[in-house]
Amino acid sequence: ADFDAKKKRKVAEIYQALNSDPIDVATLRRMAISEGGLLTDEIRCKVWPKLLSVNTDDLPPLPAGKELREDNKDYQQVLLDVRRSLRRFPPGMPDDQREGLQEELIDIILHILKRNPQLHYYQGYHDIVVTFLLVVGDRLATALVEKLSTHHLRDFMDPTMDNTKHILNYLMPIIDQVNPEVHDFMQSAEVGTIFALSWLITWFGHVLSDFRHVVRLYDFFLACHPLMPIYFAAVIVLHRQQEVLECECDMASVHHLLSQIPQDLPYESLISKAGDLFVQFPPSELAKEAAQQQEERTAASTFKDFELVSVQQRPDTVLRQRFRERLRGEERLRGEERTKSVLTKPRTNRFVKLAVMGLTVALGAAALAVVKSALEWAPKFELQIFP
Repeated sequence: ADFDAKKKRKVAEIYQALNSDPIDVATLRRMAISEGGLLTDEIRCKVWPKLLSVNTDDLPPLPAGKELREDNKDYQQVLLDVRRSLRRFPPGMPDDQREGLQEELIDIILHILKRNPQLHYYQGYHDIVVTFLLVVGDRLATALVEKLSTHHLRDFMDPTMDNTKHILNYLMPIIDQVNPEVHDFMQSAEVGTIFALSWLITWFGHVLSDFRHVVRLYDFFLACHPLMPIYFAAVIVLHRQQEVLECECDMASVHHLLSQIPQDLPYESLISKAGDLFVQFPPSELAKEAAQQQEERTAASTFKDFELVSVQQRPDTVLRQRFRERLRGEERLRGEERTKSVLTKPRTNRFVKLAVMGLTVALGAAALAVVKSALEWAPKFELQIFP
């Protein structure tokens, strides 16, 4: 009963945000991220367009499929991928209904590619499109996915994999910040990050069998910075640290373990952990380690990182304060130098690590505060991404 009451309250709050003038996008973002996400597909149809700044009043009709297919260089590949996408449709859906949806899926993809010749189709793209198709129907799905393809997914749609690899390069630095032991083990095993490729480029749609979990993650990713899926990937690896460390330390074994994603993940707690890690270790701080390619070339880098609302809430400030208290009793150490060196090398000091972990609960709240007041990019969506 308590859960139902909470759900009712949340639904009311979402509709209130939708009906306010102007629409309260910050609250909608917070709702999409917080426990349970957007709850129903009916609500998603209303909120997803707002999260992507898509105007739903005048959606263009879709062109007829025949003209799209005739001389389209991607048609054969899209057709193959869509035919293989059986398991992405709800079990028990009648064949003719599913086949109808698969035709719509092909048309949506070809339509977006035709209108945006700078975008290149990749295998796995259809996994994202089908999620939107099943939730919001073909016309709205086309508008949302087109926006997404020129924003969040832009890097995956380049002619080469360079930017996608660059985003994967963020995975290890995040793991390193939280659990150096797992990081070092994975480095020794030389496992690389390719196990997370299909997670990243399909927003986990390809690897999770329960559709409810997929749309819950889409709520989260649509409300966040384009790099959030890589933080979520890191959180899954960290969640499995025990299994990883007990694995044989060689590439084949670790890759095999990690690429089999467990279906019973504690999604809500992982989502809030990913949000916390984003706040603690924003991409700008990890960029140095991830920068095997120029940082400017990814769409993500053009988003400003979440800025914590006030200086007081910055994790490093909290840490510095804790150190100062500790250092007063240790005068022989020159306070500031020591604090600085410890903060820049979190791996050398267990105390920092524990202090940071102690902060995660508080930051769960901070992450939401951040989303509420600091996601200034929502209204300026158009302007900022590709200046």
